[in-house]
Amino acid sequence: MKILVACGSGLGSSFMMEMNVVKVLKELGVENFEVDHCDLSSAATIKADIYIGTRDIASNLTSLGDTISLNSMIDLNELREKLEGMLKQKGLL
Repeated sequence: MKILVACGSGLGSSFMMEMNVVKVLKELGVENFEVDHCDLSSAATIKADIYIGTRDIASNLTSLGDTISLNSMIDLNELREKLEGMLKQKGLL
């Protein structure tokens, strides 16, 4: 399973969210995953099973596939809740 985290510039914000996604996946006991980050314009060129972005850019990701929109990039509880829901929906958890 591949998860792509995107932000406007592909630097600090998406990298921080990537680390949080890895942390949550490990807490949930998910194995065999790949998490990467990029800027919004590059996201269209990268195939992923799940795309994650903050609410200001998430609408630009929905055409690419299953997307999680975060209200806060630092709220681990929100990330855990939404990621767990998406994984259950996809039959991966």
